[in-house]
Amino acid sequence: MEQDTDQEKLRETMVAKARAMIPALQERSAAANRNQTLPADTIQEFQDAGFFKVLQPRRYGGFEMDPQVFFDIQLTLAEGCMSSAWVYGVVAVHAFQLALFDDRAQQDVWGEDNSTLMSSSYQPVGKVERVEGGFQLSGHWSFSSGSEHCDWVLLGAMVPPEKEGEAPDMRTFLVPKSDYRIVRNWDVFGLQGTGSHDIIVEGAFVPDYRTHRSADGFSCDNPGNKVNTGPVYRIPWAQIFVRAVASSAIGATQGALNSFLEIAAARISSNTGQKTVDDPDAQQAVAAAMRRIDELKLILYRNLDHMTDKVKAGEEIAIEDRVRFRLDSAQVLSKCIEVVDPLQTLCGARGIFFGKPIVQYFLDLHAGRSHVANEPTRYLNNLGGMYLGHQNRDFFI
Repeated sequence: MEQDTDQEKLRETMVAKARAMIPALQERSAAANRNQTLPADTIQEFQDAGFFKVLQPRRYGGFEMDPQVFFDIQLTLAEGCMSSAWVYGVVAVHAFQLALFDDRAQQDVWGEDNSTLMSSSYQPVGKVERVEGGFQLSGHWSFSSGSEHCDWVLLGAMVPPEKEGEAPDMRTFLVPKSDYRIVRNWDVFGLQGTGSHDIIVEGAFVPDYRTHRSADGFSCDNPGNKVNTGPVYRIPWAQIFVRAVASSAIGATQGALNSFLEIAAARISSNTGQKTVDDPDAQQAVAAAMRRIDELKLILYRNLDHMTDKVKAGEEIAIEDRVRFRLDSAQVLSKCIEVVDPLQTLCGARGIFFGKPIVQYFLDLHAGRSHVANEPTRYLNNLGGMYLGHQNRDFFI
């Protein structure tokens, strides 16, 4: 009981720190967009606040907290800058995955400096050759958010089968900065500050213990579970990661709503002479945005609470629930865009200037929607198919 109280106090402290950063993140947003990367000051402030340690094992100086805390922080940061919250999400979440690796891999990254950060690109585009003790890895990966602030990268690739007739083995490869190079090519219309540049690896040796099998993540039986025995690491890895690229949209929608309310307070239509605050369309759009934010938060925390309760009780999370929760995450961006687009339109000409924060939220949300994890169609088909008697067809759940 005392430990729970201490955790709750720490959670409140962390979220308060995130809220205090919102003005600075808003102020730095334009520079982050120009430079195609977050300012070093932002990353350092996240480090100083302990944000990157929320999901990190206690064995390596982390807080090993429930994922609800991680997402509390991400949603709050996104009210100021979605790029900052996106980078926080997809960099800090890697502490969770590294906790699932063989402990030797954890030692390689955190043994000398437990503040070391990792970026990623999970597209299985790498070329893999089996060699003694591990693998030789080559390839060109895109979309590695926050990569310029990290010293390691997690990369996806298919391992060829050892025997004829076996299926390829999807794995994540952990690679140090000395074995890859970054190609700065993140020229995009939204989420510019994420600095999601390309990664190139040319024939790097990766020992077997520095790989993580997707099958282990699905079964929740990972090498790291032998040393990181906390129940949080029994939550399926996919359920944590997919929310890291979706949940910042909820905070960004709140930021867009805040910006619209500021514009609406002073706006008078040049067509009708009507104040925006008296416009029924504006009133309905504001109410819809407020209700959507509430809805998405309720679903997010309901699902997280269900999963954490299950693992703390030593129980498995049902496949059907995992499929439902996966769809819930995939729909977040679309649902946020549905309520932010009308707000943008209702700003009139005032809403087309980059100096108005709502423009950046609008662009960032549309950019975030393009992430493969935020395209809901296949997850709708999978869930509906299960209800119609088919087997689950998704193993990243």
